[in-house]
Amino acid sequence: MQALATVTSLLLSTSLLLIGQGMQLTLLPLRASANGLSDFIIGVSASCYFLGFIVGCIGVPATIARVGHIRSFAVLTAVMTSAILGMEMLDGWQFLLVLRFLTGVAIAGLYTVIESWLNCQATPESRGRILSVYTFILLISMALGQALINVGPVESSTPFTLAAVFLVLAIVPVGLTSRLAPAPVESTRVGFGLLYRRSRSAFAGALLSGLVVGSFWSLGAVFARGNSDSQSDISWFISAAILGGALLQYPIGLLSDRIDRRKVMLLLCLGGALTSAAVAASTGHSWHLAAVFMFGAMVMPLYAIALATAADVSQGSEFVQIGTSVLLLNSVGAVSAPLFLGQLMTLFGAPVLFWSFAVLCLLFTAYIAVQLRGKRAISVAEQVPFSAAAS
Repeated sequence: MQALATVTSLLLSTSLLLIGQGMQLTLLPLRASANGLSDFIIGVSASCYFLGFIVGCIGVPATIARVGHIRSFAVLTAVMTSAILGMEMLDGWQFLLVLRFLTGVAIAGLYTVIESWLNCQATPESRGRILSVYTFILLISMALGQALINVGPVESSTPFTLAAVFLVLAIVPVGLTSRLAPAPVESTRVGFGLLYRRSRSAFAGALLSGLVVGSFWSLGAVFARGNSDSQSDISWFISAAILGGALLQYPIGLLSDRIDRRKVMLLLCLGGALTSAAVAASTGHSWHLAAVFMFGAMVMPLYAIALATAADVSQGSEFVQIGTSVLLLNSVGAVSAPLFLGQLMTLFGAPVLFWSFAVLCLLFTAYIAVQLRGKRAISVAEQVPFSAAAS
């Protein structure tokens, strides 16, 4: 509690920010669909968002180093708010691509500010617990954002204005904090080759998380709208997946502390394949939301397990570089998959999204099964304690 007290203002700002973020992630594809844009264009816009995320991860640390955490938080929040309001006013697909890119840059920078601040305030003994609380707040706030999109029709300005209000309010707790901001973050190198050499399973898990979870954030609402025109049904669909990831991430993480994490990743990939197929097959049935909940429970912990697997085999000061590589590889998957899956949805209909997830998960299940035949560099007893993380 004493450790959490030092970051109360930051966590409150994070909660407000992610309520707005959760709203815009669902609102934007729904508005684009309502405006008659194809699933392919919506997929391209999602790729622009994650491309912006990559650019933000690489470029924003230099801005933080120059002006500090609090000013960076305020500026990035202002950029994100302006982009969301711009997307409400401008209907053209060209504006959508540019503004979604800007939201990606802004949210990546905001995550960098928040997570570096949390890491600076945490002690080695409290870091895992603080990051677990942060991840829980992140997922619950985004789930709350799903409920709030129902304040008005997606064609109206009301839900966009409310999302902007939450984003602006997020500046207040951080802006009024009396605690000193941490030292500027340092830019880090990206080493996909190093990550692959250290752990092929972590490499595969990070990529699969981006391909599946990134595409879910981008196109999940479009899939749901293909089965129901009710905004309430769509918000429940997204919320069910988020809650599945939030409630089962930590138990799955604890399991990964007790057995070889590669086996946990194998189970998650297999579970992701089965639950993806169940979501695709259950539309119109009473157990549809239960299938969505289990889908979230299987695929959303993949990023955290991949990160923990990479941490287990990092040597010396490699972890920062490897951790950055896990994040950016996840983003690369999230950039590439919506381009292809959005086109498939345009050609063959909404259900192809989750059937594609099932195929991807099965392919990665087979790959990780092959990796399990090799000897692991460390024993289970040498694994670092699990810390929850959201992709």
